[in-house]
Amino acid sequence: MKKVLIVSDTHGDNRNFEAVLDKVGQPDFFIHCGDLEGSAYYYEHVLKCEKAMVSGNNDWTSGLRSMEYAEINGFSMLIVHGHRYGVHYGTEALKDLAVDNAVSAVLYGHTHVPDLEYDDENDIWIANPGSLSYPRQDGRRPSYILLEIEDDGTPHFTINYL
Repeated sequence: MKKVLIVSDTHGDNRNFEAVLDKVGQPDFFIHCGDLEGSAYYYEHVLKCEKAMVSGNNDWTSGLRSMEYAEINGFSMLIVHGHRYGVHYGTEALKDLAVDNAVSAVLYGHTHVPDLEYDDENDIWIANPGSLSYPRQDGRRPSYILLEIEDDGTPHFTINYL
């Protein structure tokens, strides 16, 4: 089983990220869904695992790509920020992106609101970890996702709060 830590929209404030690492320990894989605002170097040195990080609408000079692909134990994922896909109005464009690219999940950020959807018709997961720094959902609790992927590729997503 592989443990994947998924975060987004930290906007250069890593205090809550350090609290998450204290709580969950080092992951096997780390995903950041954008709006790092200069923290890519920090994650590169704090985490001792493989990483996939994408640029968000506030990462103009990061040099990160706008989309990344990751596959863990046969479970395939695209990572995007979400601002290019109209995510404030729904996740249909992300579902289309998953189908068009034959992946099992699309992970995204931008809304600062955690979300986890499963489309059983297409066998696709759509997941947003929310924001560790500036949450916008009711209660405004910083959030992240732990994704555990079994050796046979079966995913187990959990939205967690600080």
